[in-house]
Amino acid sequence: MFVLPDIFNAADYFVDRNVREGRGEKIAIECGERRVSYRQLAESTNRVGNALRGLGVRMEERVQLMLLDSPEFLASFFGTIKIGAVAVPTNTFLKPADYLYVLNDTRARVLLIDASLLPQIEPIRGELRCLKEMVVVGGPKGTQRAFDELAGAASPELEAEQTSKDDAAFWLYSSGSTGAPKGCVHLQHDMVVAAEAYANEILRINEHDRCYSVARLFFAYGLGNAGYFPLSAGATTILSPARPTPAGIYADIERYRPTLLFSVPTNYADLLHHRRDGKDFDLSSVRHAVSAGESLPAPIFARFKERFGVEILDALGSTESLQMVISNRPGEIKPGSSGKILPGYEAKIVDENGAPVPAGEIGNLLIKADSTGAYYWNQHEKSKATFEGQWLRTGDKYFQDEDGYFWYAGRSDDLFKVSGRWVSPIEIESALLEHAAVLEAAVVVREDDTGLSKAAAYVVLKTAAASSEALATELQDWVGKKLSRNKRPQWIEFLPSLPKTATGKLQRFKLRERQAAQNAASPRR
Repeated sequence: MFVLPDIFNAADYFVDRNVREGRGEKIAIECGERRVSYRQLAESTNRVGNALRGLGVRMEERVQLMLLDSPEFLASFFGTIKIGAVAVPTNTFLKPADYLYVLNDTRARVLLIDASLLPQIEPIRGELRCLKEMVVVGGPKGTQRAFDELAGAASPELEAEQTSKDDAAFWLYSSGSTGAPKGCVHLQHDMVVAAEAYANEILRINEHDRCYSVARLFFAYGLGNAGYFPLSAGATTILSPARPTPAGIYADIERYRPTLLFSVPTNYADLLHHRRDGKDFDLSSVRHAVSAGESLPAPIFARFKERFGVEILDALGSTESLQMVISNRPGEIKPGSSGKILPGYEAKIVDENGAPVPAGEIGNLLIKADSTGAYYWNQHEKSKATFEGQWLRTGDKYFQDEDGYFWYAGRSDDLFKVSGRWVSPIEIESALLEHAAVLEAAVVVREDDTGLSKAAAYVVLKTAAASSEALATELQDWVGKKLSRNKRPQWIEFLPSLPKTATGKLQRFKLRERQAAQNAASPRR
């Protein structure tokens, strides 16, 4: 890791540096028919920064971004950072009540919003205590300011604010898979550390790469994949404002020919399930496929490699760590594992008393990484529970094998005991996914009529019409033979889909809530 100067501005590093180093005419962004050079991105970034100053935005003040993946997103994100203000990318899949919470929590006075999202804000406009200005990208403007007009009238010249490398640069809200979202405060240097540790050290990203991310820019994962990763190397990012679908993703891959593909396990499963008549989809341009967000089951890895000849590099990251902290490396993959700790980072697995556990034993995963956020905004107790000095308590259960690979065992509240032995739902889910009929699976604990804990599996089938009591029994026996008797699901329930966050993470708590409502009913097989 190289050392950054004390005075450091991330926008200057990721945007202006590319122009200074001679890449001004190279294409930074492809989005539909739009092709944006690094020089044009720098000018747009400066215009947004100047426009925000014109609206009265000062250093350290938050600017909310409710924008689709587009050149306007990156110009707004880095334009905010360049003037020393704090960019807050916001999930575009939320509901009005969620936006009310987040906007009041950030106290942002300026909101940059895509026109398609205005209907989500209009019902709550009167309850937004701090918001003063809304700037609209595209579509009808009504009484709001138009982004194109405001930025177009601003100067394309702007000197970066002399921020400290430890100044706040942006906030990212957790996806809320375990409750209300929390605003994680990230600093000016965090993106550089993450890009060096993963994009450079693991992916060997270079200016010839073309990055395509299924995860959107407002997620921590997507912000790296399609934002600062490619910009760190002078590469090209491929953006699409459309909500991703398997057909759309395949069409984009064949059209834009990305070299680096980033997605999540759920989407890789959906891609495998999607086929067309005749010649299969062409993924020959992809040199590395990357997965994060949840543990990638080994069966999905195997099926993807067999079908497309591409190995998926599974990795672990989080909103708090900003990007990857543990990853498989090209040519050194153990399917089903999260890989090894990244260069420059540290990891330890400890018991409930904080003592290290032996190899092969499940414990709590802690990470030391300089990309980790400073704290949760306005969440003092949760900050203390998560950020322990230099260590980040991930909330994940892991074990490490003798070769140094880390294996995910579930979230801290996911594990349960059956017959006195710990059971990881991940292991059962992976076994279920090896069955030809299963598309997705999720396992939680449930008490039987005697009060004993047993595994309950929720299964999404590739063909919904195939569900039957006979298939349920077959799946139970399938797991029992592959694993052990105590891991055999006591109940199998077929669902049309599993509850997930907008990032594709499984929301087990919703399955537990579903079970709580069913506990009065007689147990199902």
